[in-house]
Amino acid sequence: MAAKLTLAALRRQAVLGSLAPPTTLGRALSSLGFVQADPIRAPARAQDLILRHRVTNYRAGDLERRFTRLGLEEDFLYAYGFMPRDTARLLHPRHDPEADDGTHVPVGLAAEVLAFVRDRGPTHPAELAERFGRERAVNGWGGFSKATTRALQSLQYYGLLRVAGRRDGIRVYEAAPPLDEPLAREERSRRIALLVVSILAPMPDVSLGATFGLLGRGAPGLGGWRPTVEALLASGELESGEVDGIRYLWPAGTSKRRDGGGAVRLLAPFDPIVWDRRRFEHLWGWQYRFEAYTKPELRQFGYYAMPLLYGHDIIGWANVKLVEGRLDVDLGFVGKRPRDAGFQQALDVELAAMERFLA
Repeated sequence: MAAKLTLAALRRQAVLGSLAPPTTLGRALSSLGFVQADPIRAPARAQDLILRHRVTNYRAGDLERRFTRLGLEEDFLYAYGFMPRDTARLLHPRHDPEADDGTHVPVGLAAEVLAFVRDRGPTHPAELAERFGRERAVNGWGGFSKATTRALQSLQYYGLLRVAGRRDGIRVYEAAPPLDEPLAREERSRRIALLVVSILAPMPDVSLGATFGLLGRGAPGLGGWRPTVEALLASGELESGEVDGIRYLWPAGTSKRRDGGGAVRLLAPFDPIVWDRRRFEHLWGWQYRFEAYTKPELRQFGYYAMPLLYGHDIIGWANVKLVEGRLDVDLGFVGKRPRDAGFQQALDVELAAMERFLA
């Protein structure tokens, strides 16, 4: 029978399970397995804001600067982001629903682009536009992008190209090495499910469907995530407990990490601690929304409001920008602003760290 828990214990587990003591960038990425990317820079990109709490002396842009040396990949898991190659290998080969045997074989422009990149080496999309012209195609968001860029993205998705790095924020592509012998379908499903639960632990059972549904893009053709999760529970690789009638899941052993004290942290809107909005509301008792795409007059929190973590509690939010090298911070609180000296001291430490991170 699942153990009974308290909301306080789950809040503590959500924070401590995700925010291990800071380490090197390589070790942090290996431990996390995946870091979500987002292009908005307000005050920095999401991937940098996520890593700053988990990497010693991290500075904005370090991930992009060290990407090649660390042998990282960009790819889809439940969202698009950065990952070590061990994670990327779990996602390939991807099933192509339009192929009789599920194996993707590029044709037409995609086949020409693949041959060009294999022959030329690392290729910027602008070089393809010069070679193949500037025809445009509808992209996945309903807008238009160059047909060659779409071909690059498709070839990357099916593991034929990889992102070699970025130039002024634009992906540079190169031919991907041959895929390793793929794992059996059941083993791939097991490892991916365990990885996702590890990143988002403790994970409410009610979020499994929506979260694992997103894996239809990252790991198409595997399916059957619910039986996989139940098998991980039966084997003891996952543990569970209930609070308010909701079952929560987490990898075995991760609920026993030591407390990190009453620090203040400004979290990215896509940080694993706050990623699941359903869990957020249950654990912290209020609705947080990401409002970058909300009309200004309808915003409650701000364009890029960052959840404000104090100890194990998320007590409000902050909008941050750098003005002439100094932070401009607008704070909001769900209830009253904490009046204890410990909060103000911890907040000052966090804002000074943010300023160094952005400088």
